[in-house]
Amino acid sequence: MRRARAAFALLLAVGLSAGCSRNDVGTSGDQGFVAGKGVITTVAEHDRKAPGTVEGATLGGGRASLADLRGKVVVVNVWGSWCSPCREEAPMLAQASRDLASKGVVFLGIDSRDPSEAAAQAFVRQMNIPYPSIYDQSGRTLLAFHGTLPPNSIPSTIVLDKQGRVASSVIGPVSRTTLDDLVDDAGAQAAS
Repeated sequence: MRRARAAFALLLAVGLSAGCSRNDVGTSGDQGFVAGKGVITTVAEHDRKAPGTVEGATLGGGRASLADLRGKVVVVNVWGSWCSPCREEAPMLAQASRDLASKGVVFLGIDSRDPSEAAAQAFVRQMNIPYPSIYDQSGRTLLAFHGTLPPNSIPSTIVLDKQGRVASSVIGPVSRTTLDDLVDDAGAQAAS
């Protein structure tokens, strides 16, 4: 088990260190992440698995945990203030979190690999993001998704069903239409 985790951590580090850009060429800052192209993956209800423990200190000093959100459809967005596609999708995600709250959908961000918490906090203020984000400078929180649909690029969005299982993911920027469809699918299937 220890070797499997170490191998996964190495693969995740290698995969994420290839460079963040819209065309997968070049870098945005020195963070070294690959920008996905919006690849959507869904998981049949009977094949879904829960991630490991996802919890940590949030920007601003609180704490957040996926375990506390069980019973709701949860949208997890992995982002970095240095990431151009993250800046482009952030206003839509902020608005979606407000719009979907009436359906009982909650959002949780994972700020990955930001050089400072101050940069991440400035991003949240500038983009008017209403939901909490775990500050994960090392990227270790992402290891909890091993064995499910890992968020192997920045940005990535993962939708969990009401049982806390990974229902779908988008590797790369997500559109509002796609997000709404994935949220509806996770909620409808979890209720059936």
